[in-house]
Amino acid sequence: MPLNDERPGSMSFSGEDQGSDVESSSERCDSITSASDLDCSQESFASNNSSKHCTPSSSPPKVLSLDEVMDSARDLSNLTLAHEIIVNPNFHLEANSPPQDSLFKSVKDNLHKAFWDILEAELNDDPPEYGQAIKLLEEIKETMLSFLNPGANRIRTQIMEVLDIDLIRQQADNDVIDIQGIASYIITTIGKMCAPARDEEIKKLQHNTDNIVTLFREIFRVLDLMKADMVNWEINNIRRVLLKQSVEYERATFQSILDKTPNSLNNTTKWIKCALEESQSAVSSTEVKQTAVPGPFQVLNTAFLHLLTWDYTKNTVPETLMTDEGRLREIQEHLQQCQAVNEVLLIVYSTIGGPIQGLPTLSERLKRMTTVLLDGMHRPNFNLEETLQGVSAQICCELNKSLTERGYSPLTSTLQATLTGQICSITEKDNPIRTLVEDRVQQYFKMLLCDAKPQGKLEQVPAGLTIIKHDLMPVAAKFLSLVNYNKTVYGPYYADIIRRLMFNNFPSEERPSHSAAQDTAVSK
Repeated sequence: MPLNDERPGSMSFSGEDQGSDVESSSERCDSITSASDLDCSQESFASNNSSKHCTPSSSPPKVLSLDEVMDSARDLSNLTLAHEIIVNPNFHLEANSPPQDSLFKSVKDNLHKAFWDILEAELNDDPPEYGQAIKLLEEIKETMLSFLNPGANRIRTQIMEVLDIDLIRQQADNDVIDIQGIASYIITTIGKMCAPARDEEIKKLQHNTDNIVTLFREIFRVLDLMKADMVNWEINNIRRVLLKQSVEYERATFQSILDKTPNSLNNTTKWIKCALEESQSAVSSTEVKQTAVPGPFQVLNTAFLHLLTWDYTKNTVPETLMTDEGRLREIQEHLQQCQAVNEVLLIVYSTIGGPIQGLPTLSERLKRMTTVLLDGMHRPNFNLEETLQGVSAQICCELNKSLTERGYSPLTSTLQATLTGQICSITEKDNPIRTLVEDRVQQYFKMLLCDAKPQGKLEQVPAGLTIIKHDLMPVAAKFLSLVNYNKTVYGPYYADIIRRLMFNNFPSEERPSHSAAQDTAVSK
């Protein structure tokens, strides 16, 4: 059932105290959540007797059958595909093409070559043998029919008549079959059916009539491209429907997985528990009451901040974020590269000082050069310390050139060695410049997550991050879009987990009342 256009906040716990969506790709999802999601999710936190619609449930531990495992895998596959279609406007499928130099491609090419060699040998026999050719025509016919809409009766009838396999087989038996004429009809027909982007391919087919085997091989190649075009056309149509119902669909599909798979929220619970313990420590250090509890928004925002420094090699991503793991990794990698660039340039400007201050052209050149040299710093075989040595050498060259042009003395060898040593030291975890930059980045993202209208605050980067301001903004917008949509879909699950963790962490005589917890949730 399509939902109305009422705009949700960044969380589905409550309509207040939550950041609205950023003006980015998340705008596609503005009309997919109804106000009922906000109301009932608040209820699911505030009361143990939440409405059935919003209270997530999971099955008790049990032994799964093979059918249940397969059903869960299919649900997960559907959920992943639907989510990708929704959040990625550029998502599309390419015609199947195995990697170059792979064993699969080698085997596939050899098998195809053997098939086409057999076909050529049969057609060159005297008299010709048309068995394989007729099978190809039958497959081409079925593929062409699959491209037609239900109402395309005229062209369907024409294809059925021209590619009448029984009639073609009789013609072959009497050696009166016109293979070249049939191929010409196929090319003309698929030329009318294909997307405009394939017009050049059709022209190549029309001029490739010397060898009938090569012609058929190219026809199949173009048909494979048309299949991919058809799938992508269907994806675009599905996207329009999913954008209207995505929250309901993803939540229902995820609940279906929970119903079939025990302990399906274990990683999510651990993730939120860690954030809750951190938030409780922060509250305890500032509150007099021992029973003071952090608000659920504070807990969840802390949990999402942890994703920026998540160790994907050691920790499994929460189940509610499994469809976004690739995007989260990209955000983290881009962010870490921006931080490294910022650290390098802060060291340069603090070490050299006045002679290079107030020169935007030089600053931009140093930033661009450092960014290029640090590209790919997350690859396993990337040697960061060695690269930073090269970065330092390049920066010293640029600085000497700029200083000399403006009448200053070039850097001394001692100063260059000092600069190089300080730049290379950012690989150390406790490096003060690195710690400063990482803390400021966390402050920036925390400010945006906690703000009711974060799109107006994207440019308000903390002091010390001005150099990478325009690099941080799109990363922050992408992260907020992802977080806001995730909160909207999985808010009821998060509310239920936080409520259970909070109440279980208190002795019964000290446990806050439901109304107190609700006040905490909306007052932050």
